[in-house]
Amino acid sequence: MKELLAIEWLKVKKYTAFKVLAICFIIGVIATNYIVYSFNKNVVSNVPAGGLISFSPYSFDSTWQTTSYVTGFILLLPSLLLLMLFTNEYSYKTHRQNIIDGWSRQQFIDVKFMMGFIFALIATVMVALTALLFGLGSGTSFSIKGIEYLGYFFMKAFSYNLIAILISVLIKRTGFATGVFFIYLGAENIISQMLDVLSMKIKSESGTDIGSIGDYLPMNAADGLLGFPNNSLKTMSKSIMPTDYTWIVFALAIAYMFLFYFWAKRKFVQSDL
Repeated sequence: MKELLAIEWLKVKKYTAFKVLAICFIIGVIATNYIVYSFNKNVVSNVPAGGLISFSPYSFDSTWQTTSYVTGFILLLPSLLLLMLFTNEYSYKTHRQNIIDGWSRQQFIDVKFMMGFIFALIATVMVALTALLFGLGSGTSFSIKGIEYLGYFFMKAFSYNLIAILISVLIKRTGFATGVFFIYLGAENIISQMLDVLSMKIKSESGTDIGSIGDYLPMNAADGLLGFPNNSLKTMSKSIMPTDYTWIVFALAIAYMFLFYFWAKRKFVQSDL
């Protein structure tokens, strides 16, 4: 696998889109969290009801969760990069050349999964360092409370990467695959919101709490594990909002990742090159 990854690195290190998206993601992790930090400090804390709704999202009791949640909004960048890298293999026929040179189909797709894993791991390390930086800047005592959200963030990042690989295998063409990726993401988010409204309606009318069923969809399952830290507004809304059944969402997120993995692998191994 080391040799295969070394070859993959040779493919991507001079790729302009790789450099641009990587830099954008690195800057984005810090920038998005600074925006939330600055907004909370300079706006929320100074409104008349600030004492009611303000809290410290980057204190060490909350920083791991807040940073993971906020950074989740730009996770499309590494998954989009992975999609572009994979579909370019089809465009330039390098996947055929690798197999002619002695790679098996399974080795080729496995190294793509490993790239997805590495991208997710690097993103998680960056989130951990950013959370630590903001936590230290908050002046609160060091704590690992909520550090499990780094694990949820990794699951979300890896899930997005697996979806990108699956779409790459199914569509093959960069532009079309990118369009399908964003269309699916938008469509699922709309459907998820509609399902969440349905969940609230069922709870209010029948008293049956089936949870936020919008979180049971493929991409939203990983999203559902990452929420903004508890605060007074969130607490007040709990009476009308469905319960977050984390164990169901977690199980579904794992199941979807296995589905994406085996579907993409089977499709690539059995399809024509």
